[in-house]
Amino acid sequence: MSISLRRDRAYVNGQWVTAPDERVFAVHSPATGELIGSVPDLGPGETRDAIESAERAWPAWRARTAKERSAVLRRWFELIMEHRTELAALMSRESGKVITESLGEIAYGAAFVEWFAEEAKRAYGDVIPPYSSDRRLVVIKQGVGVAAAITPWNFPLAMITRKVAPALAAGCPVVIKPASETPLTALALAALAEAAGFPAGVYNTVTTSDNEGVGSELCANPAVRKLSFTGSTAVGRQLMAQCAPTLKKLSLELGGNAPFIVFEDADLDAAVRGAVQSKYRHNGQTCVCVNRLLVHRSVYSAFLERFAAAVADLRTGDVLDPQVQVGPLISEKALAKVQAFVEDAVAHGARVVQGGTRIGGLFYAPTVLADATPAMRIAHDEVFGPIAPVFVFDTEAEAIAMANATEYGLAAYFFSRDVGRCWRVAEALEYGMVGINEGLISTELAPFGGVKQSGLEREGSRYGLEAYLETKYLCFGGV
Repeated sequence: MSISLRRDRAYVNGQWVTAPDERVFAVHSPATGELIGSVPDLGPGETRDAIESAERAWPAWRARTAKERSAVLRRWFELIMEHRTELAALMSRESGKVITESLGEIAYGAAFVEWFAEEAKRAYGDVIPPYSSDRRLVVIKQGVGVAAAITPWNFPLAMITRKVAPALAAGCPVVIKPASETPLTALALAALAEAAGFPAGVYNTVTTSDNEGVGSELCANPAVRKLSFTGSTAVGRQLMAQCAPTLKKLSLELGGNAPFIVFEDADLDAAVRGAVQSKYRHNGQTCVCVNRLLVHRSVYSAFLERFAAAVADLRTGDVLDPQVQVGPLISEKALAKVQAFVEDAVAHGARVVQGGTRIGGLFYAPTVLADATPAMRIAHDEVFGPIAPVFVFDTEAEAIAMANATEYGLAAYFFSRDVGRCWRVAEALEYGMVGINEGLISTELAPFGGVKQSGLEREGSRYGLEAYLETKYLCFGGV
């Protein structure tokens, strides 16, 4: 089935719409600077229309059986996979993600749709043994209602599917506000959702450059019963405060400061591979990327030498070239932030052993910094770029303390061949997700989310469906 994925209109109430004043905003490629397209610049009023259309669609959508909702989700999954090549090329052009990673994201994002198509039929309740012979106690699960999703630019497809697939499975209509940097992938996904057969109003995509105004409407509108957001901790705090008056259910996947610990008994070659995979995926622009490498003193030099050599082999260039592994940063602001991190680290005694320079456009050479210390900004702030600072530690307790010395708690990684240590360290790390001898841990099968100031709730897995369900107790008397 051939479907046109290039859309220049937003999708509201089953219609492709423009802004009332025909206002648009442009989308440029971070890799080449070229104009890719333009999309409607909707505002709070149009967002309110989308919310109202979702609210009107809710009764009929929740009344469908779980099997009926599952069938539509399954068709959406199939269409995504049928169009994965075109979707990946579009994603690479607007996000700067290299084509091999874009293809991987399509499969990853589609997997959430497939998973929750199946989980839709498993929103089980309970029968509770009664406290009296003339009563029966039952628990049922029902969809929370209209769900809003605010998604980031770095995973322009998967962050939508990870949020809206469980919502749709639970019987909740959705209103999506994609990042202004990457609306074209979101609209392509909406075109596939339309073709899959979601009824008018059940699936809505609002494109906008007015992030604050539209975000405020999604938070303040009482018809929105659930908000899911992926982004910075600072913005997450603001959205949480704005949702407080209406006591919305919240899923917040926020910032990270992921440690990567290499113990003295680690397989160094495996640790190097894991560190490169985790650190430089999407040029370091993911929330679970390694932010700090903590290496035992006895293997520090050997690891640093191998790691720097592996980083030197990474290829940058045309993001549509399957041989290229590292693309550009998303913006000049992001590039300036990366440069400032390197300058601060060097000023505090770090050694640049690989990279450390801008290499044209928004490209920055994959960088390794040796002799990192807690005095550097990079020890405490999320980098979101291709910089890997390497710290030294002497004891297991010191490594755990260094890893936990942050307000964040999203993902952590460590390498060791000691089974006892693997259990001790995994349990001691204050993070929602821990990779043990593995640098890539995301999957639709497992719960994704953090602790401390890295967020609330979990996405993916069976826990992801619970985030869109209310638990209702029924007491039958006079039996």
